[in-house]
Amino acid sequence: MLQCIFLLSDSGEVMLEKQLTGHRVDRSICAWFWDQADSFKSLPVIASPTHYLFQIVRDGITFLACTQVEMPPLMAIEFLCRVADVLSDYLGGLNEDLVKDNFIIVYELLDEMIDNGFPLTTEPNILREMIAPPNLVSKMLSVVTGNASNVSDTLPSGAGSCVPWRPTDPKYSSNEVYVDLVEEMDAIVNRDGELVKCEIYGEVQMSSQLTGFPDLTLSFANPSVLEDMRFHPCVRFRPWESHQVLSFVPPDGQFKLMSYRVKKLKNTPLYVKPQITSDSGTCRVSVLVGIRSDPGKTIESITLSFQLPHCVSSADLSSNHGTVTILSNKTCTWTIGRIPSDKTPCLSGTLALETGLERLHVYPTFKVGFKIMGIALSGLRIEKLDLKTIPPRLYKGFRAQTRAGEFDVRL
Repeated sequence: MLQCIFLLSDSGEVMLEKQLTGHRVDRSICAWFWDQADSFKSLPVIASPTHYLFQIVRDGITFLACTQVEMPPLMAIEFLCRVADVLSDYLGGLNEDLVKDNFIIVYELLDEMIDNGFPLTTEPNILREMIAPPNLVSKMLSVVTGNASNVSDTLPSGAGSCVPWRPTDPKYSSNEVYVDLVEEMDAIVNRDGELVKCEIYGEVQMSSQLTGFPDLTLSFANPSVLEDMRFHPCVRFRPWESHQVLSFVPPDGQFKLMSYRVKKLKNTPLYVKPQITSDSGTCRVSVLVGIRSDPGKTIESITLSFQLPHCVSSADLSSNHGTVTILSNKTCTWTIGRIPSDKTPCLSGTLALETGLERLHVYPTFKVGFKIMGIALSGLRIEKLDLKTIPPRLYKGFRAQTRAGEFDVRL
């Protein structure tokens, strides 16, 4: 049972406090947490002298939950993730200004999502029927009428159903269902150019606008590659366990059907070959970027960014393709776009070290970004999507895309 939720900014300021039970948690727990924050960065569960704390960090905002009683830690972490996802969906993003500008809606959402410390309604489609998302019209009405509440006076139609994620009887003139495979590649390449880690985090995202009460089955051509699956509550687990088939009644609108990982991949689509040599207070930099293995689709939006060491006083960098930008905080970004067919993109130049330093002792980590439309690099392929009761004029569509996640090349 959770007793309190705090939303903390980067500076440690308490932007929002929500007490969930009769036992009030003092804000001093936030000061204690922030004093120890450096040692708690990678710890989702923390034991303080008086409470157990659970934390996640999204876009610079720390979601901190407190309890004094024992509870399943994964339930608390999953609930905080749901809260972050719902706020991001409602507010069109997640940052300090958005939370402060819409704190009334944030409180209203928390009131519906948790009851006396226990999760209650976390399905976004149902929450949208209960609490209207913020818009310019609602803000103007609240100023004119003085009523700032966005809570509906009627109970959502799906609240009393056996499938609470779906309205009772939606109707559409055009029945459509679309499936997107969205994958992120996390990779680490060491100083010798060896691939230390390469894995895919993927999501099956759907958009469903179907009349009535549809029953869908989704099957993959190669489900054996999937690991660490997480399913939306609409998925029936037994068909997946026995036949690796997703059987479900979909929510209405957009939702995430499942997430997964594919581990121990052998290759990345791009290679990055950096070389840095230093002598007599000057560093010479050369970085090559090219295609390691052709995925069959165009690799787009290629970027390379790195943080110049603090001991660098000035930098003179240029490239034979794309643009190079160096910000005041010494972040260097090389925007490549697409790899040209007639040359290999190369970044080169010199770095001047501070007075008294002969050689560079701290080397940067290069972060790679890219996007590939039309293919899932994990190799996962959708075989078919079937409906038990097919409505008239049904449209189905499938898409895939892969982008870079934490893709680091180390020196």
